Amino acid sequence: MSHLAPLTKRDMPKPLPLKFLLGPSFIILGMGLGSGELILWPYLASNFGMGIIWAAVLGITFQFFLNMEIERYTLVSGESIFVGLTRKYTRLSPVWFIFSTLVPWVWPGIIASSATFFAYLFGIIYTPIIPIILLLVIGLILTLGPIVYKTQEVLQRTLIFVGVPLIFFLVLFIAKLADWEALGFGLMGKGEGYWFLPAGISLTTFLGAFAYAGAGGNLNLAQSYYVKEKGYGMGKFSGRLTSILTGKTEKISLEGTTFVSTPSNMQKFKTWWWRINVEHSLIFWLTGALTILALSFLAFSTTFDNPISSSGVGFVISESQVIAEKTMPFLGSLFLLIAALMLFSTQFSVMDATSRIMSENLVILAPKRFRIEKLSLFYYLFLWILILSGIVIFMLGFTEPLTLVITGATLNAFSMFIYTGLVLGLNLTHLAKPLRPGWIRVIVLFSAFSFYGIFSGFVIWERLFS
Repeated sequence: MSHLAPLTKRDMPKPLPLKFLLGPSFIILGMGLGSGELILWPYLASNFGMGIIWAAVLGITFQFFLNMEIERYTLVSGESIFVGLTRKYTRLSPVWFIFSTLVPWVWPGIIASSATFFAYLFGIIYTPIIPIILLLVIGLILTLGPIVYKTQEVLQRTLIFVGVPLIFFLVLFIAKLADWEALGFGLMGKGEGYWFLPAGISLTTFLGAFAYAGAGGNLNLAQSYYVKEKGYGMGKFSGRLTSILTGKTEKISLEGTTFVSTPSNMQKFKTWWWRINVEHSLIFWLTGALTILALSFLAFSTTFDNPISSSGVGFVISESQVIAEKTMPFLGSLFLLIAALMLFSTQFSVMDATSRIMSENLVILAPKRFRIEKLSLFYYLFLWILILSGIVIFMLGFTEPLTLVITGATLNAFSMFIYTGLVLGLNLTHLAKPLRPGWIRVIVLFSAFSFYGIFSGFVIWERLFS
């Protein structure tokens, strides 16, 4: 028998207009902008051409459907997906989610990349002190922001509105006809001398990029928190996480609230479901897919077969140099500044999401010992554990950004394999029949589950026997 209290019941709230639903998808998109979109997929395009870009579109499509199933559970139950998974499977599942969040995301490759670009922009030598300072700044912003969700939404939305149009402008200005042809063929899986996967590509890097086509890893599960705090559906009856220093304390409930399947409530659910699908498809899937394509295309147009292209994340600096030569010098610097800020904001969101995940799972594991009223305290405890761990990693000499990013991405892909199956099983059995996913969504999620599992197996085999 579950140690969690049963769901209470209330009527489904009246659906909000679409314009008031915008927000959560900006955060989840922002988590991907600084990893897969800005680093891994452009890196692959820079080295192997556009023939691999089909996988980026497939990856973010998988994540769209996965995120919507995460939102479905919270929309109906008003509680996080982690509470639901504990109800469905085992009370020890929080141990796995704490472990599978801490281990992949403790590697601070994203902020190391941001620091590398800031150092280049300001003409200073990169040292571990720079990313360490940036980590401390993130910690202070998250600690002092009155309502954590609002702080994060404003930051991500601003950078997306400023950065994405600039990237599209640069693509249209720089790309040649042959580049556009390569993009078209790449969407079909045809590269220069190969189909789908080029010879010599590291399966580890490819799997990491596939997992980061969007947010990646357990970060997708954090979408459950953001839709709760935005007031989607039954999430309206949950409290918000506030700063322990500057925020006004709100009552937070671990267990959620659901509704009886009356005709009125079912009609409200259908309206909610339609509108949040529109919100997520426009902001996360469409904007995210176009951004991945644009950033990869820009990297291909500027650095593929280019003798000045650099190793590691240095190819982004090479991009900025080519942009400066082909347009105006300040645009090259502006591109690199936007890249550095996007990476910073991604690390910011990663710190928030992972701290939320680990703190709530600690409460779920032993709610009598770790009380929900102290959730904010546990959140900041995990936040500063992550920051201090990142500082230790930098001080020990692990500073190559790309290696750190790929390490974290590969571990996250395996985590996605596990929880994709768990989320699908939860929604197919734990929700009332009229609220369960349809057969198309089941097929897509089972395909994602199989894809993550097969490639994770290949990577493990490659590491053990090559």
